[in-house]
Order: sequence, then structure tokens, then C-alpha cells
Amino acid sequence: MLNIAAVLCIATIYVRYKQVHALNPEENHIIRLNKAGLVLGVLSCLGLSIVANFQKTTLLVAHVSGAVLTFGMGSLYMFVQTILSYQMQPKIHGKQVFWIRLLLVIWCGISAFSMLTCSSILHSGSFGTDIVQKLHWNPEDKGYALHIITTATEWSMSFSFFGFFLTYIRDFQKISLRVEANLHGSTLYDTAPCPINNERTRLLSRDL
Repeated sequence: MLNIAAVLCIATIYVRYKQVHALNPEENHIIRLNKAGLVLGVLSCLGLSIVANFQKTTLLVAHVSGAVLTFGMGSLYMFVQTILSYQMQPKIHGKQVFWIRLLLVIWCGISAFSMLTCSSILHSGSFGTDIVQKLHWNPEDKGYALHIITTATEWSMSFSFFGFFLTYIRDFQKISLRVEANLHGSTLYDTAPCPINNERTRLLSRDL
């Protein structure tokens, strides 16, 4: 499920990148931010796939590295896209969308801070050394409250990501993408490009 989600997120991030690029082809600072957002988004999706394929109890280092990529790069991606929304208003972007994304970024930041703080205290060694391998918690266990807070804030951070992607719905209603195949040879054995007179070329010539 997480691998499928990572692929869908990459598709969403790429469509957003192409849309911003098409809207601001001559704004250098927006182009740079847009490219940075694409890289951060892809790294976040890569981290999500790593989390999916390496369980916490099997290979902790890989799982934690994937989680850091997912949440760290994902938070930065949201921040970059919020800056883009600010810089493109009011000519291209509405102010309402910017404020919604800003609130989601603040929500994500508070969740991330709470998660890191509680997780650091929980894994400091004061509550035992088997915390990492512990799968089932009981209310009477030491560190139970911190574990619940850490889990809740982690899910809260995930929902802030989902909510941020939902803000793209209205934007994506104003764009369409298509894939076009352009042949460079009459057969698949040609090694050098050669002109082809396909049906589309004949139709264009006839219209002209």
C-alpha cells in the first residue's frame, strides 16, 4: 500500500511541477524553487518506499532513514510549495489557497516537533532498552503515554501531508497532460534518425 502511495505521490508532485513551470516560464526564482520542490518531493516518496520495504523490527537503520526522508523532505516540500503559492499570488494564485497551505505547514511543523521531542525522550534509555522491538503496549508499561503521543503526532503529520495534496484538486482541474510519441525512424532497426511521413504530417501539410 505504501509503495502504491509513493508512486501516486510522485505522479502528483510531477504534475504540480509541470503546472508551475508552464505558468511561470520566465521567473527564475520560481523556476529554482519549483525544481527544488520536485527533488524534495521525489526524495520524500523514495523514503516512503524504503519505510514500506524495511520493517522497523527487521532493519531499523533503513526504516529510520526512510522515515527521516519521508517526513523531513516531505515537510520541506510543503514549505517550498507554500512559498511558491505566496509568490504567485494574486496574479496566478488565490490568497485563500495560500493561507490554507500555510496552516497545513504550521500543523505539520507542530506535529513534527512533538513527535521528535517525545520520541527522543522515549528512546533516551530511561524506559528500557527494548523499546525499539516492543510491538504491544499496555497502559501500565513505562513510557506508554509518550508512545501514544509519538504515534498520534506521527499520524497527525501524515494527515497534514494528505491535506496538503488535497489542496491541489482545484489547481489540477485547470491542467491536462498527454503523452505523444514522435518516431525518429521508419523501423526499429534504424540507428540514425530519418524523416518520416506519417499520417499526422500529411494532415498538417494538407491543412496548411
